[in-house]
Amino acid sequence: MPYLFTSESVSEGHPDKVSDQISDTLVDHFLAFDPSSKVACETLVTTGQVVLAGEVKSSTYLDVQTLARDVIRKIGYTKSEYMFEANSCGVLSAIHEQSPEINQGVERQTDEEQGAGDQGMMFGYATNETENYMPLALDLSHRILRKLAEMRRGNGRMDYLRPDAKSQVTIEYDDTHRPVRIDSIVVSTQHDDFGADEEMLARIRQDVIELVIPAVRDQLKPDLQALFTDNITYHVNPTGKFVIGGPHGDTGLTGRKIIVDTYGGKGAHGGGAFSGKDPSKVDRSAAYATRHIAKNLVAAGVADEVLVQVSYAIGVAHPTNVYVNTYGSAKVDLPDSVIARRVAELFDLRPYAIEQRLKLRNPIYLDTAAYGHMGREPETKTITFRNGSGEEKTLTVETFTWEKLDYVDKIRGAFGLK
Repeated sequence: MPYLFTSESVSEGHPDKVSDQISDTLVDHFLAFDPSSKVACETLVTTGQVVLAGEVKSSTYLDVQTLARDVIRKIGYTKSEYMFEANSCGVLSAIHEQSPEINQGVERQTDEEQGAGDQGMMFGYATNETENYMPLALDLSHRILRKLAEMRRGNGRMDYLRPDAKSQVTIEYDDTHRPVRIDSIVVSTQHDDFGADEEMLARIRQDVIELVIPAVRDQLKPDLQALFTDNITYHVNPTGKFVIGGPHGDTGLTGRKIIVDTYGGKGAHGGGAFSGKDPSKVDRSAAYATRHIAKNLVAAGVADEVLVQVSYAIGVAHPTNVYVNTYGSAKVDLPDSVIARRVAELFDLRPYAIEQRLKLRNPIYLDTAAYGHMGREPETKTITFRNGSGEEKTLTVETFTWEKLDYVDKIRGAFGLK
């Protein structure tokens, strides 16, 4: 039977994403000046206020107020009428030293035996329904909001937009789990108060349907472009005007958009958030490692769709399990349990090995904190960081290393594929 599946995304100006970005800019700056830093930072944002809390073990000092304001400014909260503005909001820090009892479980006599920073299970997922091996509904939801942000900042056609926004896409799938059409698209975007309600809503609806959606469609391959028919149901700001938004409209917290950050409800999620955490926290690093494995398995032709799970005990280096589910889509004549054993042989899933393989001790995390941690393009970037003493450090780093298809040949060799 055909069925519908929905995923959503939120913009960089959504309150929870503001929090994620502030937390991750702190992680980046700690790692830039002290790569061995242990960081677990949470952020709360609300009307005119930012509250930072968490635990840190690091040799460097940061001006966290300035860093938080820089993030808020870059997102676009730069006007007092937003009731949350980069220069005037209060920033309260309650960050303190990491518990030595947690740290003793992570650090070991040799780097290779570094223990997991927490217990828990982590999942990675990949599907061949898109070029970036991501679920289509989530990929389109992210694309819509990135294009909306470009138009807010860029060409003037939608300069009435404010930073807060959400999108949602519903896809119809056939009996073989292939997308056949887009059923509905929802876009809710904050905006200036620029006229009568009906006039504003009509303008926003027209611009979303006639400017944003065609620009997103044109980014796609022809087979996916064909899913954009004249029968899509659009809900644009369905509750009416959306002037009050951002942290003034809703309080934001770090780690509250974990499904947006991953696979939009496809696959599975272990429950642990990513932002604000250094890579000794396997909630983050092992989730990236399992995405790397799943993506390379699909790209190598082992299966059309793959879910990979690992789990850990706090303070223990080796995972307590490795699990693979191909959803019956395997192209190799092997049960999933055997595929899982070969994955465990190919990939060292101890925390230190993951950090080294994916270069996770680099300051690469701010880019992950909006529009998804998965499905992004790896990139080499040069970034300058400043600590609380005014010292600057410029580093060249690789971002989204877990998205690289660098194990395809090894996997094909292990599974006898050409």
